[in-house]
Amino acid sequence: MTSEKKTPKRPVRPAASADAKAGKAAGAELAQPNAELEAMLAKAMTARANNAPPVEGQRCGLIAIVGKPNVGKSTLLNALVGQKISITSRKAQTTRHRITGMRTVGPTQYVFVDTPGFQTRHGNALNRSLNKTVVGAVNDVDLIVFVVEAGQFNQADAKVLSLLPAGTPAILLANKFDLIHRRADIAPWLKEMQERHNFAEFVPMSANNAKDVERLFGICEKYLPEQPWMYGAEELTDRSERFMAAEIVREKLFRLTGDELPYTSTVIIDKFEQEGELRRIAATIVVERDGHKGMIIGEKGEKLKRIGTEARHELEALTGGKVFLEIWVKVRSGWADDEARVKTFGYE
Repeated sequence: MTSEKKTPKRPVRPAASADAKAGKAAGAELAQPNAELEAMLAKAMTARANNAPPVEGQRCGLIAIVGKPNVGKSTLLNALVGQKISITSRKAQTTRHRITGMRTVGPTQYVFVDTPGFQTRHGNALNRSLNKTVVGAVNDVDLIVFVVEAGQFNQADAKVLSLLPAGTPAILLANKFDLIHRRADIAPWLKEMQERHNFAEFVPMSANNAKDVERLFGICEKYLPEQPWMYGAEELTDRSERFMAAEIVREKLFRLTGDELPYTSTVIIDKFEQEGELRRIAATIVVERDGHKGMIIGEKGEKLKRIGTEARHELEALTGGKVFLEIWVKVRSGWADDEARVKTFGYE
């Protein structure tokens, strides 16, 4: 503090009270996290230019994208790959498999692994299988991207965070950062997150912003080892067209039934045949109750027809050819809590 000059025209100010001093100290304490936040933001924004490793040879590594259900992991993966390979919907547990997406930029190949959201609400065989997928993914990668909604953190986030191994670098990706109107509002949250885990970096971004997505490549690059690429430069995913057909039908199912249909519904591909540019696909939607079957079929079969039409159009856009798609609905009571049937339906 600067000392005051005493003049005859200006009365001497009384000494500051203990409460006032405490208030100033509290103000300084609040200002500190803001300064730290600004420094971390500046570092994140310039990471590509300042922290890019020297180009000596090919780099390649596995990057796990993890987080609670419905936090935007699949949207992020699709943006990073540059094409839709992981389905999205507002329904929790949309992603049920470990889906690998690749993107090669210059000498570096990024192999992203999208994982199911870690499940804590239901303890059935299906969710136990999905959780094993998440645990397996985080223990077998070079870098972890922990996705959380900027300014938010709850018990579901904490459960996923507890799974992160101490020896693997992890990036805190604050998604939907564009919805934060004042940076000062997020300072206490950021300080709390730093105390929860020793994150290597903090990345504020929006998965829907192309510039933010490009910046993330530069941030991830330095954590990947120098080694030959795992895939061809033009490959985007390790999943087959047959797998994508089942996922696309399931996405349309979830989107068109909303919250009416329980999360335990699934899709099985019974037939996938290719005749030149034509693909003949037969799929079965499996539900647990007769009432669920009626929800999917709809009045005079209109809802099922719409599911099939939207799925067919997307499959034709994906494959570049004509698709003949048949969809049936079958009831398999209790399948989601039957470990043998869960494996039969393709869950690890």
